[in-house]
Amino acid sequence: QVALVESGGGLVQAGGSLNLSCAASGRGTYNTGWFRQAPGKEHEIVASISSRGGITYYADSVKGRFTISRDNAKNTVYLQMNSLKPEDTAVYYCAAGARWGRNRQDYDYWGQGTQVTVSS
Repeated sequence: QVALVESGGGLVQAGGSLNLSCAASGRGTYNTGWFRQAPGKEHEIVASISSRGGITYYADSVKGRFTISRDNAKNTVYLQMNSLKPEDTAVYYCAAGARWGRNRQDYDYWGQGTQVTVSS
């Protein structure tokens, strides 16, 4: 069993930055994704990183602004978010799993989420 805990969310003005962390406990190293869900919308993948960090994926909406990285020695995955926009406002979730994918079904373990609010 794997437990994921996100942190680093908050309120920031447009153009600002936040760095989210996802700390994992339990056995194994997994492919990890960051998803977000805005009010009234479906979950959407933001970025993902392979278990060893060699492969990354970014949604078009965040390319060039967000960076996903991981430190397996600390069992932590990060999402550095720069040039934030009001449309980035959402609850951000990290998810881990053995499969590599862009869909919710590809991930087995989920954190509780952290709120990111970007004011205009």
